Amino acid sequence: MSRTKTALLGALVLLAGASGTAVAAVPADPAGIAAIPCTVDYKVQNQWDTGFTAAVTVTNNGAAKTSWAVKWAYAGNQKVTSGWNAKISQSGTAVTAANETYNGTLATGGSVSFGFNASYSGTNALPTTFTLDGVTCNVDDGSGGGGGSDPSGRVDNPYAGAKVYVNPEWSAKAAAETGGSRISNQPTGVWLDRIAAINGASGSMGLRAHLDAALAQKGSGEEVVQLVVYDLPGRDCAALASNGELGPTEIDKYKTQFIDPIAAILADSKYAALRIVTTIEIDSLPNLVTNTGSRATATPQCDTMLANGNYVKGVGYALAKLGAIPNVYNYLDAGHHGWIGWDDNFGTSATLFKQAATSEGATVDDVAGFITNTANYSALKENNFTINDTVNGTSVRLSKWIDYNRYVDELSFAQAFRNQLVSVGFNSGIGMLIDTSRNGWGGTARPTGPGATTSVDTYVNGGRYDRRIHVGNWCNQAGAGLGERPQASPATGIDAYVWMKPPGESDGSSSAIANDEGKGFDRMCDPTYTGNPRNNNNMSGALPNAPLSGHWFSAQFQQLMTNAYPPL
Repeated sequence: MSRTKTALLGALVLLAGASGTAVAAVPADPAGIAAIPCTVDYKVQNQWDTGFTAAVTVTNNGAAKTSWAVKWAYAGNQKVTSGWNAKISQSGTAVTAANETYNGTLATGGSVSFGFNASYSGTNALPTTFTLDGVTCNVDDGSGGGGGSDPSGRVDNPYAGAKVYVNPEWSAKAAAETGGSRISNQPTGVWLDRIAAINGASGSMGLRAHLDAALAQKGSGEEVVQLVVYDLPGRDCAALASNGELGPTEIDKYKTQFIDPIAAILADSKYAALRIVTTIEIDSLPNLVTNTGSRATATPQCDTMLANGNYVKGVGYALAKLGAIPNVYNYLDAGHHGWIGWDDNFGTSATLFKQAATSEGATVDDVAGFITNTANYSALKENNFTINDTVNGTSVRLSKWIDYNRYVDELSFAQAFRNQLVSVGFNSGIGMLIDTSRNGWGGTARPTGPGATTSVDTYVNGGRYDRRIHVGNWCNQAGAGLGERPQASPATGIDAYVWMKPPGESDGSSSAIANDEGKGFDRMCDPTYTGNPRNNNNMSGALPNAPLSGHWFSAQFQQLMTNAYPPL
């Protein structure tokens, strides 16, 4: 639909020679591109007879900015009717997109994305010239270099230029909390964590009800719906709180009673206009890497799932069935930096993911990307130290907190792991999602600078934003806060920051609670628990008086708002 249009504007100057032939003056730099101050990636994502949706990404190669304005002009009668992530105005054919208050900062090498809907008639010709603060940029409409859409109708990044579904059930609970209306309009994931959830369990909305509500929210723009597909046989073999309803051998039941019904609903043509993001089986494949065999962290349950292959088979089947639906985007769970960031887990995990993604009829084309930190607490970016720092000649990798890991935060891990995944055979266009629902770590305990240089431990512990006792602690963590708000294309290789875990929903109960949801009692959710090898025998760091996993936990929700970073 869109045409390739890459113009290195200003890099070459055409001069009229004596014979009237155009000749190129030699640019100051041999490559002819070093002086390009900015790049604009303009994509027409969807187009119909009277209108279209476009997404624009601007990369700044010049000095850092605290505000910005992008301008272009149309050759036809295109009229912008609505936009997002920028203040868009139009006078005649001239369009100006200026920053919002929250995205004015544009670092050197940094990018910002915005989108809009527009009307037109006749021909929807692409703009040929863009300026950033009056300086001409080079232009790429995205269709020739890995952007744009593929023949199935899928787009590069489903979040670009789209709203994201706000779950009315979660929104109502959030709004009912004191101060909760500040975030109750944020999009969160819908968890399909048992067979009954497909049609609606315990009076809650089922999958069709959520999709219908998403269509109502959609209006004339694009809408993403985020689903967590989470009911593998022998689910989460290393954590009792999230054990599922299916036994280790019930792979056929998983296929026919869980995945097949979900796929049938998602394939309904009624929902073809939605962009459906499926997060596939969190906390599954990484367990086969770290919690099996002779490792101190191994469990008999994980050894069983490695031996019978049902995690790999289940993930492959889900990818194949859901990936066959043109408007579904599968993101496979990739743990987090404090799980597979170590040298002996990093490459092994990528290879295992490739095995699962090419099993049961699946191919790498069924994988749009990967998600890290789902329902976890790892800080997005640690600014007070890096993995390359040393203290008195000793590497920070030797600190008790980092413990030889090669990554200190989720952003650096997600970007590096994306490269690793591509190296083992995943498509170069895959994008990463990072769950930032509970990794803000703001409030009064947030460090304002590096720790003391007495030792690597004082340096790291004094400066780290993540205030958990141990990076292996995962249940209802005391001191946690809301992280970055959901947003599209926030960093290189990252499709979006998301709140896949709805803030305020418990990770597990603090004590045993009888239930019919298949949820066991995990001591890692007990604040008095002194730990196990998976958290190096530290205290659990969990909040007291927590309900069953997935149930509303008001005290946690209030804490997350209090400690939000960026602050509310």
